[in-house]
Amino acid sequence: MKRTTRYLVLILTMCLAYNCQTGDRNGSYSEGDWITFDLDRIKQRGKLIALTETSSTTYFLYKGNPMGFEYELLRQFAKHLGVELEIKVIKDWDKIFVDLMEGRADIIASNLTVTNERKKIVNFTEHHMLTRQVLVQRKPVNWSRMKRQDWEAALVRNPLDIAGQHIHVKRNTSFYSRLQSLSEEIGGKINIEEVQGDVTSEMLIRQVANGEITMTVSDENVAMINSTYFPNLDVATPISFPQKIAWAVRKESPMLLQELNRWLHQEKRTPHYYALYKKYFLNPKQSEERMSSEYSSLSGGKISAYDEYLKTYSKKIDWDWRLLAAQVYQESHFNPDAQSWAGAYGLMQLMPATAKRLGFDTITSPSQSIDAAVRFIERLDSYWAKTVDDKSERIKFILASYNVGLGHVIDARNLARKYRKDPEKWEENVDYFLRMKSTPKYYHDPVVKHGYCRGEEPYQYVRQILKRYQHYRNIISDEPVPSKSSTLMTAK
Repeated sequence: MKRTTRYLVLILTMCLAYNCQTGDRNGSYSEGDWITFDLDRIKQRGKLIALTETSSTTYFLYKGNPMGFEYELLRQFAKHLGVELEIKVIKDWDKIFVDLMEGRADIIASNLTVTNERKKIVNFTEHHMLTRQVLVQRKPVNWSRMKRQDWEAALVRNPLDIAGQHIHVKRNTSFYSRLQSLSEEIGGKINIEEVQGDVTSEMLIRQVANGEITMTVSDENVAMINSTYFPNLDVATPISFPQKIAWAVRKESPMLLQELNRWLHQEKRTPHYYALYKKYFLNPKQSEERMSSEYSSLSGGKISAYDEYLKTYSKKIDWDWRLLAAQVYQESHFNPDAQSWAGAYGLMQLMPATAKRLGFDTITSPSQSIDAAVRFIERLDSYWAKTVDDKSERIKFILASYNVGLGHVIDARNLARKYRKDPEKWEENVDYFLRMKSTPKYYHDPVVKHGYCRGEEPYQYVRQILKRYQHYRNIISDEPVPSKSSTLMTAK
């Protein structure tokens, strides 16, 4: 009965939050829709799935690396559990609780404010941060040539003066609720302009800076970071008391909640947590550097200086260019002068003998390095296409062969067949026997022709590339991104 009551409360809450739109999937639940999936099953699955957004405080790319305060905390917690972390990016804030309750994620970690309405739907962890809501407004056009008291006088400083203002926020957020409450408190109407759920807080902040909208509301921690990038913004007017920022889990996940709280309680008292907080919130110079770099998903949207080469050459092998970018990062961290102890060199760390077989006497430029690597991948693909039909599986065989050599992967496949595993599947089949090639039982097996192999290295090589590729897919799209210069020119 208690469970059914909670469903009715949630349905009512969702209806209020989404304005009871007719035919909306969010307003129609049956008990079978709910997922009971707790810590034991997460560990059994070997993966923690988290919902977060792409922003300067949660999850973004910088110089090819996934970063973010909440992302790094999540990664530490997953490591604590001994499981992998999978990030799913929030596409629509209006549906985040639906996605959680229907099992598309185990946890929401996205600068989420604890509110009484939300507590009816989910359980919140111990808070990991306190912040206030602030008004984000634009300074006068010529503020930098004005005296401070003059441009201050043009801004809203008293909450009473918010009456009559037009403020853009998303409906299903704590900002919307706070503005409604503030309107009652000051006895004046605030013109709350609702925006769609796929618009992020940082998009709205950018629109204020660019003069597209007049004001928005943001958590102070997010607003402060963005004000380092947009100096024409003012974020000094608070409209709330300090509020708790926490992670959310299903009410059907009490073991996960208990473990999260235990871990957070300890983690917040460590030097690592303080260093992480300082890295993202107390170092404005680093924040500005990350937010203004063309190799940051927060502004320029590039993965590397070689994106155009990657986009061009990846077409020859019918790969997503972001996958090729992930491989380049794994090989050289985008350093064209990288050289290994074994003599491999360049962006793609090809051995001189391999480069020569591919028609290159020397490789002197990044484009040549990528070109040569793609030719090598073409040859590997031609070989594996004969035996591995599924393209996504074949890519794993190709990557491993690129790293350790074709012969060792053939050996691992032969071992998989001998021990009645699937020779066309990588995970827990061929990759297992590649790792086992470092033990005498397997590298002395009659089906093995290429002897000993440190199989852990190619195993990790494939895993790390595919993990990084997923981050690139999460954050970097194929849509053109406005250049930093054009963005800054409009931020007056």
